[in-house]
Amino acid sequence: MPGQTDASVIQGALPAEPGQVPGRAPAAAPAAPAPPSAGTMAEELVLETWDLHCDRNGQEHRTADMGCKVLVVRRGQPFTITLRFSGRGYEEGVDKLAFNVATGPCPNETSGTSFHFVMTDCPEESCWSAVNQQQDGESLSVSLCSPPNACIGRYSMTLETRTDYQGSSFQIGDFVLLFNPWHPEDTVFMRDENERREYVLSQHGLIYQGTCDYIFSIPWNFGQFEDEILDICLNMLDINPKHLRDQNRDCSRRNDPVYIGRVVSAMVNCNDEDRGVLFGRWDNRYEDGMSPMAWIGSVDILKRWKKFGCQPVKYGQCWVFAAVACTVMRCLGVPSRVVTNYNSAHDTNANLTIDRYVNEKGEQERSSWDKIWNFHCWVESWMARPDLAAGYDGWQALDPTPQEKSEGVYCCGPAPVKAIKEGDMQLKYDIPFIFAEVNADVVYWVVQGDGMEKQSIRSSDVGKYISTKSVGRDSREDITHNYKYPEGSEEERAVFEKAEHQKKSIGEEDEGLHLRIKVSEGANKGSDFDVFAVVSNNTDEERVCRVTLCARATSHNGTVGPLCGLTDPADIDIEPRAEKRVPLRILYEEYRDKLTQDNLIKVVALLNDHQTGDILVAVRDIYVENPKIKIRILGEPMQNRKLVAEISLVNPLAVPLNGCVFVVEGTGLTDGHFVKELEEPLEPQAEAKFRMDLMPRLSGLQKLMVDFESDQLTGVKSYRNVIIAPQPM
Repeated sequence: MPGQTDASVIQGALPAEPGQVPGRAPAAAPAAPAPPSAGTMAEELVLETWDLHCDRNGQEHRTADMGCKVLVVRRGQPFTITLRFSGRGYEEGVDKLAFNVATGPCPNETSGTSFHFVMTDCPEESCWSAVNQQQDGESLSVSLCSPPNACIGRYSMTLETRTDYQGSSFQIGDFVLLFNPWHPEDTVFMRDENERREYVLSQHGLIYQGTCDYIFSIPWNFGQFEDEILDICLNMLDINPKHLRDQNRDCSRRNDPVYIGRVVSAMVNCNDEDRGVLFGRWDNRYEDGMSPMAWIGSVDILKRWKKFGCQPVKYGQCWVFAAVACTVMRCLGVPSRVVTNYNSAHDTNANLTIDRYVNEKGEQERSSWDKIWNFHCWVESWMARPDLAAGYDGWQALDPTPQEKSEGVYCCGPAPVKAIKEGDMQLKYDIPFIFAEVNADVVYWVVQGDGMEKQSIRSSDVGKYISTKSVGRDSREDITHNYKYPEGSEEERAVFEKAEHQKKSIGEEDEGLHLRIKVSEGANKGSDFDVFAVVSNNTDEERVCRVTLCARATSHNGTVGPLCGLTDPADIDIEPRAEKRVPLRILYEEYRDKLTQDNLIKVVALLNDHQTGDILVAVRDIYVENPKIKIRILGEPMQNRKLVAEISLVNPLAVPLNGCVFVVEGTGLTDGHFVKELEEPLEPQAEAKFRMDLMPRLSGLQKLMVDFESDQLTGVKSYRNVIIAPQPM
């Protein structure tokens, strides 16, 4: 029955004041005394209880998985509440009902943060509305609806009743309003239901890492509907510097996903000393925090940030920044995904050229602020851009990793992906920086013994294999074509002319010598492996050249570390139309203590063509693979029925592993994250194995994710998809 308490709904009454009956809503603002009347006036309409139907509205608004104790609805979509009055029911023509809704600390109608609207018989689409839906005795069901451009955030709601000259006001509860990608008039509207499920509702996904020659994914628990996450995301908006400077203006702009995107991009990092979420670090020194490689989800990060008074969580790198921002944007209702750009340029002087200097052995000669990251992650969020000319709606790039300032703050975007592709550098926001990330030239300069610098005729490709998780599948979608036209096409040349930059010709020549680097099978942690400089002679003449190979540990942001291997210069003769290999053996004992937690080795090959005097450079980042974690599911996966997971890993190294820790996490499968610490070192070739109980809360496809950490092996990850059958009715 409407207005009655049951386990699935939240029902409220204002606290009783002295002299009032508990459970009865007091009149908060009685009207002035009625003037005398000859006739008999109707009895005042008094609200007794109300029912916000949190569960039913949550199901209809696709917010039920948030498990909140407060009503959460999406803008532009009706939601139902039930009012129960004391002594008598609502009488049309006698009683008048009106509602007030307000958001922010300084609500007012001029700013669009406070609204007063009366109950009518038909809804209004352009403003807040209340419609009489159904009456049953003293209970009245009312359908409320916000406009599709309302400000998101926390709202208070008040009911005003008036009968003849009598009137009262009742506080009937709070609710949260989110963006609505299901509503055609919302600026985040996304047409395809499968895409909405992936980019708004899915709480887990994959993030692509590695190198352009070795692409792999790690699992990530976005967890945007987990307990406390919505409250944390809203608090993030409330402590951002723009809000602290002008609360009214900030709240009034929360109807715009472009504005929200810039706030989130800035607040996920802490470089502006703005109480941001994550502290970035790239120097492999993480002893006083968590290694960026160890995280497997956003929930733990956001809860730590809240627990410690909004102090930055240590530590993050690009994929962690991007994943946390993706969680926040999905939580607020904006379709979002993490994308990875391979060979990503960080062009600090905006000249679209990254210069690299090496000596004749292939060793780095001097450092530069400009870098090439072997991969870099950012977020794409889906929204309209009414602030720009037509044609720039859709995916917008947002980059919360602190690299360069935008309007005085460490944030980046939203930049229309279409504008990046077309080279429209003047549009908002930060298009030149992202354009360079996917388009800059990389030129290698060889510094000779006499100090002379010679430019290599070969340059690296930037912006390769831009990747994101496919919709509904655990496979990679290549979205490079969204960001750039094919290399060498007329469209690409036109874009660079528009960007006021002359694109260098990087394509391989049909004639002459070619140089590339090849890796043997088995580049596994703990093993020796071979790399080769492969020289091809595409001429009809014999050629003589000198080849050198150099290998150094490196980080994913392009910082080069200690030497892992070096060949003496080798003079080789190559027959016409033939190919020769120059090997370099990379020994485990050489790289064991030099690898960063990124597990990367940068190999540079240098070729000096004696006939032409040309110098060729080839560069390749090699990912040294971690061992595999095995995950077995024992039992029949069913909602609210115990399930067992068996997790194991074999130590592939020749030394024991100390301080071994497994962390297991999965929305709908685990209660937070489960930590398993091994009491003893894991000996060489020994297997660590344990079992844990799961109690699936949610049905459907879920992901169980595992991370393993130790002194010698870090950031080892795996996942297992588990399809949970619904609980029988």
